[in-house]
Amino acid sequence: MTQARVLVIGLDPAKLQGWDPEPIQAAIARGRARFDDHGIEADWCEVAPDENPEEAIVEALTGGRYACVVIGGGIRKHEPLLELFEKAVNLVRRHAPDAAIAFNSSPEDCADAALRWL
Repeated sequence: MTQARVLVIGLDPAKLQGWDPEPIQAAIARGRARFDDHGIEADWCEVAPDENPEEAIVEALTGGRYACVVIGGGIRKHEPLLELFEKAVNLVRRHAPDAAIAFNSSPEDCADAALRWL
């Protein structure tokens, strides 16, 4: 069996104004550990909406071959980021056309989202 590789695209909590990044960073660390628990290799692309996130997403997508790409709820659920969410989905379709696209509810359940498609 070929080892599945997953890319998680989400917001960089350290670069979000008005948020305490520590709880989110702790949740991301727990989410990363869940991938390890399942023996799944996962790469993370954390973006800031005001720092050319599309370029960072393309760089991440073209940096490996992914079986699944998880797009985080921070991008998907926050109404002002709707356009970024749409761009992220279309960038995945363009640059990783064979990858499944999954959506998480929190940083801690990224592995569960990916496992639905692996």
